Amino acid sequence: MTEPQVWVLIGVFAAIMLGGFTLTTTLILNAMKAGFTAVDAKFEAVDAKFEAMDAKFEAGFDAVGVKLEHLDRDVSALMRHTFGIAE
Repeated sequence: MTEPQVWVLIGVFAAIMLGGFTLTTTLILNAMKAGFTAVDAKFEAVDAKFEAMDAKFEAGFDAVGVKLEHLDRDVSALMRHTFGIAE
C-alpha cells in the first residue's frame, strides 16, 4: 500500500466513481425534470378542457334561466288573464 502506483490507481478509481455518480445523478434529474414538464403540460391541457366545458355549462344554464324567466312571465300573464287579476 506504500507504492505510489497503488495510490494513483485508488485516486483514479475514486475520481471515476465520483464522476459516474455525478453523471448518473445529473441524467436522472434531467429526465425527471422533462417528465414533470410533460405532466404539467398535460395538466394544463386538461384544465383548459375543463374551463371550456365550464363555459359551455354556464352558457347552457344561462339559456335555461332565460327560458324559465320567459315561462314565468307567460304563466303570470295567463294567471292574471284567467283569474282577472289586475297588475
